[in-house]
Amino acid sequence: MNTALKGLRILDFTQMMTGPFATMMLGDSGADVLKVEQPGGDPFRRSGETTLGGDGAFFLGVNRNKRGIVLDLKTDEGRAAALALAAEADVLVENFRPGLTERAGLGYEALKEINPRLVYCSISGFGRTGPDRNRPALDMVIQAVSGVMQVTGTEESGPLKTGFPFSDLVTALIATIGILTALQARERTGEGQRVDLSMLDASIFSQVPRDVYFDLTGITPGRMGNQHWDIVPNNTYATADGRDIMIITINEKFWQVLCDALDANELKTDPRFATKAARLANRGLVDARLAEIFASRDLAHWEKALSAAGAIYGAVRTWPEVFSDPHVVETLLKTLHHPKGGAFKVINNPLQFSATPTQITRSPPMLGEHNADVLTPEGAVWPSAALDGR
Repeated sequence: MNTALKGLRILDFTQMMTGPFATMMLGDSGADVLKVEQPGGDPFRRSGETTLGGDGAFFLGVNRNKRGIVLDLKTDEGRAAALALAAEADVLVENFRPGLTERAGLGYEALKEINPRLVYCSISGFGRTGPDRNRPALDMVIQAVSGVMQVTGTEESGPLKTGFPFSDLVTALIATIGILTALQARERTGEGQRVDLSMLDASIFSQVPRDVYFDLTGITPGRMGNQHWDIVPNNTYATADGRDIMIITINEKFWQVLCDALDANELKTDPRFATKAARLANRGLVDARLAEIFASRDLAHWEKALSAAGAIYGAVRTWPEVFSDPHVVETLLKTLHHPKGGAFKVINNPLQFSATPTQITRSPPMLGEHNADVLTPEGAVWPSAALDGR
């Protein structure tokens, strides 16, 4: 099958979530990803309470489409093998603490001397320079320091983290864009370059367009939970059967549509609700009236009525509902196999390409699974066999 990144060699020194998620994205598009682990393995192999065949569920979720080897970078042999592989790689990705790769002789300045075409991506928590460069960085810490937590939650709850590892994932996605951008630049110049990204910077960047609002007003956006500072209604409401439904009316048209769906024409003319300005001024009254209406019927009724009217809405689905949805089952779930633990499902890459589709051809590697393919008596060589089916 024709894949967009077929033949591209990625030397992956990353661990935990941010770096591995980025290199997995490249692997999904056909890149040949060689994951390098220390003798103890990626810490994510042992993270969390759920394991399969000795590997943590978190590790299995972000390391498909890779081959894996073990190199001890504290030894001369390990460093020599890493150098030999870097000389043949198109991309190297690392998320060690700043300075470690330089001490191991694997810093960008050293490697570009032996491989000028190398795209070298460094992912850090707080940046490679500055007073915080050596601080340990985990997703929740970065959410706190970046201001993401400051605008998440409600005034009653106080600052909250998001329900998923936001800073890890947004950094990985931006890093992937950076790598692909540098590779495109290499097509023109023939030269590689360093791509440098911190989780802190990526998380702050993700808060656009609130940056301009803050600059113009000096006001920190409030914690409003499911509500919106400039749209009413924009909230969740409980139905008669104890479910929740998200309702948004972005303009007068959709307020009228919502009133029709609720069979509540009186709300169109009530001066407390009839205009956007009135609804903003009477936010509590709007929410109370809508809560009363939605509590009168079950979710199935409201989904049918809202859909027929063309309202903007969404039931708050449970995870079992999401992962049993026919579209999700047919399009987004892929079954993989662990050599020691049996089958497990992962979420497929959501990108749909007409000519170069993504694909999952390889389960996450066992620790050191491909050492024999890479480490020979003559030294380290990039394994010649391409990934299955590529």
